Amino acid sequence: MARISTRELFLFRFRSVLAEPTRPNLYISSAHYCSSSSSLKPCLLNPRILSVLDSCQTLAQITQMHTQLITWGLFDSFWARKLLKSYWDYGDINFTILTFRYIEKPGAFCVNTVIKAHSDSSEPGRALVVYFEWLRRGFAPTSYSFVPLFGACSKLGDVECGRKCHGQVLKHGVESVLPVGNSLIHMYCCCGRVELARKVFDEMPKRDVVSWNAIVDGYARFGDLNVAHMVFDAMPERNVVAWNAMLGGYWKGGKPGCALKLFRDMVRMGMKADSTAMVNMLAACGRSGRLKEGRSVHGYLIRAFTELNVIVETALIDMYCKCKRVEVARVVFESMAYRNLVCWNAMILGHCFEGNPEDGLSLFSEMLGRTESNDGETIPDRLSRPTEGRRGILPDETTFIGVLCACARAGLLRKARDYFRQMINVFHLKPQFAHYWCMANVYVGVGLIQEAEEMIRKMPEVAEDLTKESLAWANVLGSCRFQKDVTVGEQIAISLIDMEPQNIAYYRLLLNVYAAAGQWEDVAWVKEMMKENKVRRLPGCNLVDLNEIVHKSW
Repeated sequence: MARISTRELFLFRFRSVLAEPTRPNLYISSAHYCSSSSSLKPCLLNPRILSVLDSCQTLAQITQMHTQLITWGLFDSFWARKLLKSYWDYGDINFTILTFRYIEKPGAFCVNTVIKAHSDSSEPGRALVVYFEWLRRGFAPTSYSFVPLFGACSKLGDVECGRKCHGQVLKHGVESVLPVGNSLIHMYCCCGRVELARKVFDEMPKRDVVSWNAIVDGYARFGDLNVAHMVFDAMPERNVVAWNAMLGGYWKGGKPGCALKLFRDMVRMGMKADSTAMVNMLAACGRSGRLKEGRSVHGYLIRAFTELNVIVETALIDMYCKCKRVEVARVVFESMAYRNLVCWNAMILGHCFEGNPEDGLSLFSEMLGRTESNDGETIPDRLSRPTEGRRGILPDETTFIGVLCACARAGLLRKARDYFRQMINVFHLKPQFAHYWCMANVYVGVGLIQEAEEMIRKMPEVAEDLTKESLAWANVLGSCRFQKDVTVGEQIAISLIDMEPQNIAYYRLLLNVYAAAGQWEDVAWVKEMMKENKVRRLPGCNLVDLNEIVHKSW
């Protein structure tokens, strides 16, 4: 007879009760499991059951305890409250939310806990739904209710919801509570409303280092770097978070020299950098091609860190590749104790763009060789997304951009076709603009202009929406302009626009062609042409967005 685990038993019982048609919207009566209140009372006060629950040290033990309570017929609102905190402490969002449904009259702690659970989940908007629904039921929010609510608004980037929650803060008189003010600043900054964040900051009766860090980070990311540095200089005390905000703001804002100068000041003042600061500095050196400074940062890493994590090592690989020292990057890559998909992509793209493309293709073959099972069979085609196989890592869209770029540089038409088909048929990855652009360059490189034109004509069919995800490939393509001009793509896109001047897909194509080549004046010209032809504006796409996307780290 097959054995059923306690977790499966618990889920079976849990879901069977959830299926009851008479259950209320957000909670269930405990009558299903309790024979009588008189028989339950001694159990509630049983110190042994409480001590066992408190001694649980793993999520599996808590689940087993929960199952026993259901089996004994003791599970009710009292135990649901106890288990709610236990599940949340161990980060099980699903069971936290499900357990909340069993609490008949949840207090502020229980409602706040489930709001926090939703805020941290993949659907943060549910936190707002729960809050306002229980508000209608008479729930009296506390200051602890609003911090996760603002966190949910930050994730959603919804400033209107944030302002509604801000109104709730004022209505319930908790605006002077420090964590609420800090979360308000963070929310407005995440929504790009730095002026509102500054207003909250200026009106705070008391500030701590978190308050200062939040406003500095807001100005550095979405506002003015000069103002950010002024606020940074005015800070009564600085921690590594404030330094990281300024370092990241400078290099992402196109001022890597300022970032390096600030980093030297940081070291000189005796502040030890963390891994985030090191990644920022390596990215600044790589983006600006400062090999000397990059080596100095590498030396600091060796002196100050006993062990490097995979993120810092990947940043080292990327820096050396961008500084055209691919052989040094390969040494770092080979010395890594653990490699994930991002590491492999960084090294493969380094070879394909800056080094010997044949080495990049060899490394790609090595990565694919590790995706075989122990019996020699390849991993099933159903594994369509990048993930670790039993003995290796599956490629993703970025991997194939590097591979196709290598084929274009080396003039390997047959291999490029094979890789393109493999990407679609074996790994089930959908080609994007970058892949078609690379294939078109392969055809042009071997003199097959007609095939290149046909490949480019297919692009609008797969690029119906010009999103930041598709534009992110422009950074990779901009690093590998193996064709000195964009004549072929430009001519085809313009001819298509002439035939159908109201077809926005053809404008997308031309924008992508110019963005891939870094021709930002031509991008602006296309947008003016769209205005003249009264073509609707591309959502989320402007010259600033394109520059940011092309110059940010992939």
